[in-house]
Amino acid sequence: MKQENKHNKVKIIPLGGLEQIGMNMTAFEYEDSIIVVDCGLAFPSDDMLGIDLVIPDVTYLKNNISKVKGFVITHGHEDHIGALPYVLKDIPAPVYGTKLTIGLIDNKLKEHNMTKTIKRKVVKHGQSINLGCFRIEFVKTNHSIADASALAIFTPAGIILHTGDFKIDYTPVFGEPADLQRFAELGKKGVLALMCDSTNAIRPGFTMSERTVGRTFDSIFAEHKNNRILVATFASNVDRVQQIINSAYKYGRKVVVEGRSMVNVIGTASELGYINIPEGTLIDIEHLKNYKKEDTVLITTGSQGESMAALSRMAASLHKKVSIMPGDVVILSSTPIPGNEKAVSKVINELSMKGAEVIFQDTHVSGHACQEEIKLMYSLIRPKYAIPVHGEYRHLMAQKGLAESMGIPKENVIIMSSGDVVEIGDEGYKIADHVQAGGILVDGLGIGDVGNIVLRDRQNLAQNGIIIVVLTLEKYSNQLMAGPDIVSRGFVYVRESEDLMDEAQKIVDAAVQDCLRRHVSDWGKIKNIIRDSLSDFLWKKMKRNPMILPIIMEV
Repeated sequence: MKQENKHNKVKIIPLGGLEQIGMNMTAFEYEDSIIVVDCGLAFPSDDMLGIDLVIPDVTYLKNNISKVKGFVITHGHEDHIGALPYVLKDIPAPVYGTKLTIGLIDNKLKEHNMTKTIKRKVVKHGQSINLGCFRIEFVKTNHSIADASALAIFTPAGIILHTGDFKIDYTPVFGEPADLQRFAELGKKGVLALMCDSTNAIRPGFTMSERTVGRTFDSIFAEHKNNRILVATFASNVDRVQQIINSAYKYGRKVVVEGRSMVNVIGTASELGYINIPEGTLIDIEHLKNYKKEDTVLITTGSQGESMAALSRMAASLHKKVSIMPGDVVILSSTPIPGNEKAVSKVINELSMKGAEVIFQDTHVSGHACQEEIKLMYSLIRPKYAIPVHGEYRHLMAQKGLAESMGIPKENVIIMSSGDVVEIGDEGYKIADHVQAGGILVDGLGIGDVGNIVLRDRQNLAQNGIIIVVLTLEKYSNQLMAGPDIVSRGFVYVRESEDLMDEAQKIVDAAVQDCLRRHVSDWGKIKNIIRDSLSDFLWKKMKRNPMILPIIMEV
């Protein structure tokens, strides 16, 4: 490793994960070495019609591919590993992470037939890896998925500590508490910059221990001995599933795991020994009918009201194997992610209409640090610079306030935007440059082929519908052989609007006749005249602007 020098500077380049929750990805660059921390996806917002997921724009990495030494992953959540299969196709660098994290990444690479081409390495907590001129040490933290890590990145310009997603849980369900001792030792050594999770920086106090949820489950199970119980939670929250299974076993119930992602994650976790399921507790959904309903528990996906997830399908009576019955108890073991509140309340209403009792109080704790734990992290690390990460702008600003309250000078708190290049060292920092960053939309198998223009068209079609005008002209003489015919979709119900359509037909006929009389031979012009006259007419008549597509064929 190069000797530290007062004038060395390292570049920090976030390519996603700021200004939003999701799509986390940050590049660290020093001379000819780049390492990338996390490679996550974001779920589409409401205005991204038909989009399946959003991945970070990695143009900068493609342009510097010879420098990229590897991807270092903090934990196995979708917003940190979800984009790997897409990004690794362009940048096939090795991937490093802890056991469960790599297990979940393997699942993804299998789906994309990439297990042969990509090197993966399991790293234990406390171990370090050397990538170019960086040394990265994995430090144990707690989160809502096991095996989460903070990363101590040793660079020629100083130590940068990236917390990953963390909370401080003194009594975790699985494994050890966070390695606070190591954080303190790093703090003693002197940390140049702390990049700390800001998700809950707005919330005062401490995040409760995951175990408190187990106690709530126990009392719900004790209270509802004669009801079937369904629990919806995040597939990735293995500790939560463990506690549901513990309560089920304690009260002699059989457990069914339902929902594709849930089955995947629980399968991987139990293979790797991160979840302990007593013999004979899990049953297949096919065998559900062989048991009394009060002897069963269903653990399912869909706690966010996602329309395709198992719970929503049950609520809407679309699920093939499970129907909600009066007397069922449904526990929603998660908080709505901002933006999903409507979908969640819709599912709660649908479940209640079917006679189910829905419980969502005290059945969830966050996986992210609240203010007191963030302060604890600052007091252990005592960094020179604070760089809040992982959150919307308001979360980053809340953390800025916390850092200042912990004695970090206000000019040493760096609020970055995705694409900023911060050059930082002992002497100071500057935002030196801005690289291309943003979201690339994935629709089906197409990556990046749907952009703003296509989305604008989709919004327009969704709001206003489409009208197609078809006519046939004879080659050379330009005489009208057939049409113009009008076809509309999503504009008005044609059978009930015959008068309107007749008038529209007259307008189009007149426009076409006018063109032919004036011997307009340029088809582009004919189309424009048709479009303008019909558009004017519909706006005056209906105050609506459908998309109008004139099509001319020649014979």
